[in-house]
Amino acid sequence: MTFDTSPQKLARRFPQDFLFGVATASYQIEGAATADGRKPSIWDAFSHMPGRVKGGDTGDVACDHYNRLDADLDLMAGLGAEAYRFSIAWPRILPDGTGWINETGLDFYDRLLDGLKARGIKAFATLYHWDLPLALMGRGGWTDRDTASAFARYAGIVTKRLGDRLDTIVTFNEPWCSVYLGHLTGVHAPGERAMEAAMAAAHVTNLAHGLGVQAIRAERPTLPTGIVLNAMSVMAASDSDADRKAAERASDFNNGVFFGPLFQGAYPASLLEGCPDLAGHIRDGDLETINQPLDFWGLNYYTPTRVSDNPDAAFPHTADAPAVRPEKTDIGWEIEPAGLSHVVKDLYGRYELPPFYITENGACDNTGIENGAVSDTMRLDYIARHLSVAADLVAEDYPLKGYFAWSLMDNFEWAEGYSMRFGLVHVDYETQTRTVKQSGEWYRHLIAAHGKA
Repeated sequence: MTFDTSPQKLARRFPQDFLFGVATASYQIEGAATADGRKPSIWDAFSHMPGRVKGGDTGDVACDHYNRLDADLDLMAGLGAEAYRFSIAWPRILPDGTGWINETGLDFYDRLLDGLKARGIKAFATLYHWDLPLALMGRGGWTDRDTASAFARYAGIVTKRLGDRLDTIVTFNEPWCSVYLGHLTGVHAPGERAMEAAMAAAHVTNLAHGLGVQAIRAERPTLPTGIVLNAMSVMAASDSDADRKAAERASDFNNGVFFGPLFQGAYPASLLEGCPDLAGHIRDGDLETINQPLDFWGLNYYTPTRVSDNPDAAFPHTADAPAVRPEKTDIGWEIEPAGLSHVVKDLYGRYELPPFYITENGACDNTGIENGAVSDTMRLDYIARHLSVAADLVAEDYPLKGYFAWSLMDNFEWAEGYSMRFGLVHVDYETQTRTVKQSGEWYRHLIAAHGKA
């Protein structure tokens, strides 16, 4: 049975105040890596190291969004986007991470926010989407407690200058990636591979979040504030007791490391026992600082995490289990829309959580341009199926307030460079020509139909 992807039918399943948006991140689209006072981030350094990024790609130019801002805002408006989730580049604002404030960097985001306002698009800002100023790495980056204080100062500066035009602000995007991919597996910047470093980075990041929320609220107490987490939809490979326990440990390691301190004021017991390095970083008062009440949170979901028990592996003593569904996106991720409802129901069962947005969801579909068009039917089907699950969650009274497609346009996909395309809009990186894909047109029809409902 084929899935009905009618945008009109799908639109009718969402309440009138549900928000449809698009998302990007600074290092992935802006380019202009040395323009107007910006200094390097850890991703500038990492991408320029041989062998770190596929094809030797870097974010030096990316989508040249910094120089094409107005045209890209028009593109967004043309899709009917009601909200834009973007990130602010810390190295543009405080090029050394601390110290002097680069007014020219703030000017760019002034223009961005004024441009969104002029087009009636809500502004959802992210303070940290992985581009830590390189100068802070000299002292240990996210493994150094002082970085948490530096982040809080940055959060306050941005909120003071830009907060009057923001609809929401979040501290971090996907700390799981910057902590574990950056410090445990080494596939993201800064490329460390040690559990000790990962546990230090996890706690300092959580502390930075808490201090950052305090700094935001000190400047603008009424600005809705949250965090974006790529919570893992952890599924046990079988019903065996061993695999079920393995899934529980994996939940603690991947989700509990953030959700526990943020929403309960405590790390999971299994994590403290399995990763003894963590406890050494916790000081008196830290957990109270981290456990700030939030107005909302964001969920990024792409694919489930299937695990089986493996007592020989390091904590959480699990192994990756094979995919259940044969369908995969072009980056190799299993397509399982049920994973979205699974993780939402699991998290709301475990924690007292505020309302949420799906802040990223989408598919890598590398379909190219033919006769001036991009027929990315797999991406269109993926988004439609996941939006159908989102509509089910709303109908079941989960406090889901909006959906942001990842991404507005093809961009620098971290360690995959430019080899993987997630955009609703195709980017020709040689000419910087933008072409709206079939999925982008479909999304435009969905938003238009929702507006008329």
